[in-house]
Amino acid sequence: MTKVVSGIAYAGSSGSIDPSAAPGLGPLPRPAWMDAAVERLESFQPEWFSRFAPPDDSARESAVLILFGPPPADADDPGEHVVLIERSHTMRTQPAQIAFPGGSRDPEDADLVATALREAQEETGVDPSGVDVVVQLPPIFLAPAQFVVTPVLAWWAQPSPLSVRDPAEVHDVLSVPVSHLVEPTTRFSVTHPSGYVGPGFDLDDLFLWGFTAGLVSSVLELGGLSLPWDPDVSRELPERFLGGRR
Repeated sequence: MTKVVSGIAYAGSSGSIDPSAAPGLGPLPRPAWMDAAVERLESFQPEWFSRFAPPDDSARESAVLILFGPPPADADDPGEHVVLIERSHTMRTQPAQIAFPGGSRDPEDADLVATALREAQEETGVDPSGVDVVVQLPPIFLAPAQFVVTPVLAWWAQPSPLSVRDPAEVHDVLSVPVSHLVEPTTRFSVTHPSGYVGPGFDLDDLFLWGFTAGLVSSVLELGGLSLPWDPDVSRELPERFLGGRR
């Protein structure tokens, strides 16, 4: 059964996030703001993308799936949600951090879209056949890991159940309302001892920061969904994250 706290749905270690029943309706059309985001991308890129632009093409390729969709069953919020994961707490890098499903490109992947869909299926059980790929966003260079990550923005036209498929990599799967992410009181700036400053989000008792928070903030900006918030509200990165890479 889905656990819902502060509007956020959690699969838990052995549960699932189930789609709302909508038999016979066929694929759900994506919201207009996603098409608007594609149009804006042609003439405008949030500063965050240029800030982490790849220096060259020699780094390893990877991809993440930014999957927005209708609210799941038992959701408190009727608007769109986005799928996130909480990484395993025992991973060598980035333990317990909130992330998008994704990972390294395999030789058999036809392209980076295939990578994002495969990784999402392996980590959360999402059925790729129900995903409407909207656009590939500009690649981001993660210097500590020496990865170039391509974010794949997508709409969940035909939702399927979500669950933790590989406990060695994923601790939990989340479905987060867009309304929660744009609420100004959930947003703040994160400061890292290294000098890094970036966007942050409260997710109930979880903490979203770094690469994933930057992508969330940029997609909300591109989609015209962002609401004014105070960037001077600052929080230090919790100590539990200081041992992992950004």
